Amino acid sequence: MMDAEDRKPRSDEARSAFVPPAGTGIDGDMSTTSEFAIPEGLALHRTAGAESDTTSEFSVPQGLDVHAAPAVDQEGSAFTPPSTYSSKHAPTAFTPPSGIPVVSLTKDVPWQDRMRTMLRMPVAERPAPETSQRGTDESGPAVPRVLDLTLRIGELLLAGGEGAEDVEAAMFAVCRSYGLDRCEPNVTFTLLAISYQPSLVDDPVTASRTVRRRGTDYTRLAAVYQLVDDLSDDETVVSLEEAYRRLAEIRRNRHPYPGWALTGASGLLAGAASVLVGGDLIVFVAAALGAMLGDRLAWLCAGRGLPEFYQFTVAAMPPAAIGVALTIGHVDVKASAVITGGLFALLPGRALVAGVQDGLTGFYITASARLLEVLYFFVGIVAGVLVVLYFGVQLGARLNPDQALGASDDPLMMIGASMLLSLAFAVLLQQERSTVMWVTLNGGVAWVVYGAMHYVGNISPVASTAAAAGLVGLFGQLLSRYQFASALPYTTAAIGPLLPGSATYFGLLAIAQNKVDEGLVSLSAAVALAMAIAIGVNLGSEISRMFLRIGSAEKRRAAKRTRGF
Repeated sequence: MMDAEDRKPRSDEARSAFVPPAGTGIDGDMSTTSEFAIPEGLALHRTAGAESDTTSEFSVPQGLDVHAAPAVDQEGSAFTPPSTYSSKHAPTAFTPPSGIPVVSLTKDVPWQDRMRTMLRMPVAERPAPETSQRGTDESGPAVPRVLDLTLRIGELLLAGGEGAEDVEAAMFAVCRSYGLDRCEPNVTFTLLAISYQPSLVDDPVTASRTVRRRGTDYTRLAAVYQLVDDLSDDETVVSLEEAYRRLAEIRRNRHPYPGWALTGASGLLAGAASVLVGGDLIVFVAAALGAMLGDRLAWLCAGRGLPEFYQFTVAAMPPAAIGVALTIGHVDVKASAVITGGLFALLPGRALVAGVQDGLTGFYITASARLLEVLYFFVGIVAGVLVVLYFGVQLGARLNPDQALGASDDPLMMIGASMLLSLAFAVLLQQERSTVMWVTLNGGVAWVVYGAMHYVGNISPVASTAAAAGLVGLFGQLLSRYQFASALPYTTAAIGPLLPGSATYFGLLAIAQNKVDEGLVSLSAAVALAMAIAIGVNLGSEISRMFLRIGSAEKRRAAKRTRGF
């Protein structure tokens, strides 16, 4: 072990190792330096009272100093606007290299096209609405009441058979007319919903409404469209109270035609349809009586609360029973034409067109529900007719489908029958009297095109039906767009002469005669004709929008989708 004397020299040696060289001290005192010290001869002259020269690469260069803003309170959350933001002195917005497209929507076009254009835009690209004072006060618009009014209007439109896209456009137009631009409507087959978010930092307000009852009344549909048109017009001031009052009047409005007129219209429709498939005067009367009896039975079932499936089943039986009775009684008439005419009054052409239109515009859930409804109605008709035909065949009725294949040699009579069918269909749809004449003419044009292509040009019935339905959709859209009305009153009744009544009957008759293969082929042809009608009507409407100005710098934006991946 070392003693104190042995340790002392070593301690002195250790201390001397850290003695700085001569001349490096200041005022002769001992000081330590580091490799970051300023070398001798490169010392900077400091002025009295100057601050430290310590700096960093993130400091602002001299001459580019920015005057600091006065201190503000610490931000409370991530959603609090930045301290430099001011609505009067907002910072310059970022502009992408390609620029921001300017969207200008003129006001001299139907509101349907303007609203549909904005619905297909992202929310950030929609033009802001003008300041509206309808139904507002100092605290802003009455959001719950506006949303409730919007849902009630959408309910009437959807219950009346309007397409989902047009219902969304109407709902968006109502909200926008009262200053609620950041809203998103959503329409399904039985549910309406709308969500409004005042800003990115506010909680959204969402409301919904269920559509439980649906009925056909195009007069009420036209009145709702007129109300939406007045709300969308900046020159017409409609307060919330006035809009609610008008909506209540629309709901309480009685149908334009009484019950006996509807029953007579169903008879005229069936009689005119029987003439289109080669029937004479006796066939006309027999088909009309069967259809009117079926209509009364359907009304009786409806009053007892039976679902529509059973109503269609019961309504299909009387025309088939009259046709079978004429055959068993050996009456020299085309009994197949009687049954075919009765089917024309029952085929759900309106629901079919609406369902296909929803599918083509991207509303697949609503389209699936509508087409499923059509399928149930069709199965109900099949069940009612098959029951009667089965018992008729068992009783010895000899129904020859070839008798209904022949058409009349008089083209004027065929055109007159088609126009009468469209007129009766318009009455059944409860249309306004001012639109009945136009839809009757449209139906006559449809049959002229179909007859010229199929009977004269020997073109397939599917292609002929699609072309005729396309003209119906085109003319219907042209007639409705500048009246700011729905196109349904101008198109639905006009497709009546094109409905596949005869193909449906032939398929059912073959199945009743135990010829299942032939029956399925005929029913497939009926489905193909129905799809041709629906697609043709929608295509005609889209063509009219494509070539006519819609009020935007660009054409109406469609849903851009991938091609299979």
